[in-house]
Amino acid sequence: MPQEAQSLAVKRAQVEFHNFASLGEPERALRVYAEENVRRGAVIRNHLGFLGNMTPYLEIGANAGHSSYMLSNEFGADGFASDISADSLRHGVALMDKWGLQKAPVRITADALHLPFADNSLRCVMAFQMLSQFMNIEAIFLEVKRVLAPGGVFLFAEEPLRRKLSLRLYRCPYWETMKPWERKMYEWGLLGYLVQDVIGAAQEEGFGIRQNHSMELRHWHQLITRHFPEHEFELFVPERGWGERVVKNIARKIDKHGSDWVPARLLGGTLAAACKKAGPAIDIDPTAPFETRLQCPDCGGKLALDPEETLRCQSCSYAAPIEGNVYNLLRSADKKELYPGDREDVIDFSLPAHSKLLGEGWYDLEGVYGNKYRWIGERASVKLTNVRQAPQRLRIRGHAHANWFTGATPPQIAITVNGTPLKTFTLERTGLFILEADMPDAPTYTIDIAASPTWQAPPDDRTFTVNLSMIRLDPRD
Repeated sequence: MPQEAQSLAVKRAQVEFHNFASLGEPERALRVYAEENVRRGAVIRNHLGFLGNMTPYLEIGANAGHSSYMLSNEFGADGFASDISADSLRHGVALMDKWGLQKAPVRITADALHLPFADNSLRCVMAFQMLSQFMNIEAIFLEVKRVLAPGGVFLFAEEPLRRKLSLRLYRCPYWETMKPWERKMYEWGLLGYLVQDVIGAAQEEGFGIRQNHSMELRHWHQLITRHFPEHEFELFVPERGWGERVVKNIARKIDKHGSDWVPARLLGGTLAAACKKAGPAIDIDPTAPFETRLQCPDCGGKLALDPEETLRCQSCSYAAPIEGNVYNLLRSADKKELYPGDREDVIDFSLPAHSKLLGEGWYDLEGVYGNKYRWIGERASVKLTNVRQAPQRLRIRGHAHANWFTGATPPQIAITVNGTPLKTFTLERTGLFILEADMPDAPTYTIDIAASPTWQAPPDDRTFTVNLSMIRLDPRD
């Protein structure tokens, strides 16, 4: 039986994580997006002859859509940016303003495993740094082949290659939350020999996003050649400090072609590949309305755009109004679970009705749309209802400020449920965190959150510990 490509729990985590990544630190995100577009733009230029006409294109796993904006504005293509997170796509408004962009892709909330596009409807599909978030990557290949027209090209890049030379001791975070010794090992090019998978995986894994770092170069080659008769590869092997530079040079001499094939097997890195679908190219009208390329995610019927800018299925009752320049074209069952709105088992601080579920101890709401939060002092409380009447798991999303780590006592968060201690968490690093624990069976829950130690930031006279942006109940799946 084929392995499940991605669970619903992982999809929930992706929706939350992409909101935070796009909106939690807007200025830093814009800098990262610009850096990514430099790399990705170079890959596209290297394969322009192979890619040919890219209109209409689709970027899957687009996050804020920054690379799609590059395709539309720098390369003159027209198409779609899709991601499972609607709020991250809405962040494109900020991109257009900050970067002075004229053209925008059509933004669609979609599941890469169930793309709301008609068969043979697209000239180009692109994916950057997202395939490894699926346990069964071949399922994505099959869906991409379905929507690509014959002769169309699937371009993916920044996908990790499993390295052989590693002790695989632990998962390492990104540079911003590395400890001093980790940063030194990173600068020397030695950290990669210790970590379990790619550097930075700890953050996504800790958030609940399961990553597939099992693919060696030969596995990628086998998968690509099984589905696409023509392809072009690019390998990017790390050279972080003398520790990797020396091994890379030796490995290149060992390779009988003097290529990066052996270095990539030993040191890992990332892969970019352009893959062409079999068959003679067919005509696709570049001026056709965008909705003619779509299909209903529930029944596969044709979608039409009404005067209120709502996409409606011509065969069933499915409808997707435009919301903040984004159409949510997830299947109805997934949309209900991933975008529950104001519900008594979810405190999403970005939704207006969340305050009715809060008890004492909360400071005023801060942040931007999609990632709003509240600070607490020594303790705060909430009340949630088990709307599913089934075993539940508590999930708390927050951010630990660097000031919380300046004392001699490590930061701790103790959770009490209905008067009984549930679990105490000790935090080791600054930045984004997720706390999870199984809940006792009950129809309702009064949840007390106690945090220590406290700190202050003069001239603000408030006493702080941590800020929280989501508290929810999830099924134990």
